[in-house]
Amino acid sequence: MAKNMELSFLFDFYGDMLTDKQRDVIELYYNDDLSLSEIAENAGITRQGVRDSIKRAEYQLLEMEERLGLAKRFRDMQEQMSHIVNMAQEIRDYNNYLSHSREIEDCASQIENAARKLLEE
Repeated sequence: MAKNMELSFLFDFYGDMLTDKQRDVIELYYNDDLSLSEIAENAGITRQGVRDSIKRAEYQLLEMEERLGLAKRFRDMQEQMSHIVNMAQEIRDYNNYLSHSREIEDCASQIENAARKLLEE
């Protein structure tokens, strides 16, 4: 299951770099959860042909991630943005507990809001 999620995630990043046939087969197999037989029947090819196409596409997706690292970079940025949100919340908590500075509250809120906005995009 984890591999399926990983390949689906990579497909979101690199799917446009696959051939139309590979893109269609991966979409049907991973996102629409069709079996190899169902895809073969719809596409008018053999089950083995579908499997080969999926395996080639999987290899290409993994190879692209290895070379470009866009998905890893995206995950790292999301993790860091979450950390920024947590730190901004801690600053606000410390401020409320220790000094009640309006300026600190405003800055921490702006940092938190900017980080949350980036996480949503």
